[in-house]
Amino acid sequence: MGAGAARAQSDRMIRSALICWLLFIAGSGGKPTERRTRVHQEEPLSQLQHDDNKNFDYDHEAFLGQDEAKTFDHLSPDESKRRLSIIVDRIDSNKDDFVSEEELKLWIESVQNRHMFENVERQWNEFDLNKDGLISWEEYRNVTYGSYLDGPLTEMEYNYTHMMARDERRFKVANRDGDLSADRQEFMAFLHPENHDYMKQVVVQETMEDIDKNGDGFIDLKEYIGDMFTAENGAEEPEWVASERQQFSEFRDKNRDGKMDREETLDWILPADYDHAVAEAKHLMYESDSNKDGRLTKEEILNKFDLFVGSQVTNYGEALLRHDEF
Repeated sequence: MGAGAARAQSDRMIRSALICWLLFIAGSGGKPTERRTRVHQEEPLSQLQHDDNKNFDYDHEAFLGQDEAKTFDHLSPDESKRRLSIIVDRIDSNKDDFVSEEELKLWIESVQNRHMFENVERQWNEFDLNKDGLISWEEYRNVTYGSYLDGPLTEMEYNYTHMMARDERRFKVANRDGDLSADRQEFMAFLHPENHDYMKQVVVQETMEDIDKNGDGFIDLKEYIGDMFTAENGAEEPEWVASERQQFSEFRDKNRDGKMDREETLDWILPADYDHAVAEAKHLMYESDSNKDGRLTKEEILNKFDLFVGSQVTNYGEALLRHDEF
């Protein structure tokens, strides 16, 4: 790769990193009166709203994964059912001809994990410059921040020093053996820290650094509300702000000292009492279990194929690209 191309690639990586950084510190952005949230889910089952009264798109992405759901959207009902039948056989891990809620949950989790693996694979070759099967911190830093490191900072450029320091700290925590070279599992932990128990304190630390404006190591009520809502020009507070103040006092601040410490912040941003894969498995079971025996036959699932995989085309024909596994 020539010097000009390398610098262009580095510029793209920095812009991408900066966009991610700005989106993170802004919560979910939006209008001043909209609620921003810091609550992390594990890798989301879908970015779509879950509203079965409108459509089953959320369920399709949770059950199939986002890319595969798009493929099914263009299949005829008969082809969708044929492929769904093959998937059901895979979900039935104990081969008893029934799908249990636990088997559904495990399948949904595997779809979730596949998305993370694919994310790692998409980026791997870009960072593993010497093709040794590992990504060193030096490789990641050079690809992501190379043009920033190569030249002096101009007045108009964003200062990436803090962002790079945070990346390095997260990389070192993800790198469990301390050799500053990440294998695929460690790189996945770096990219998706909220999905790895040993990375959760890093997520907490990064969150507290963003919100703790007075630097006392805690998040008080003013900082908590200020991260989600900023009034502009004396605009009236939306009703949800009062609700969040109550949430802070009654649930977030567990020891009632007027502020959240690290453990309280962990409970807030990475709640342990809700599992999205479990919730989706229960939902699919409830909607499909016609005889209410707590397990699904292939027939019950195929009868609800539109819930599981759907089809936006009623007669698309069979001359479509078929995935190898089907």
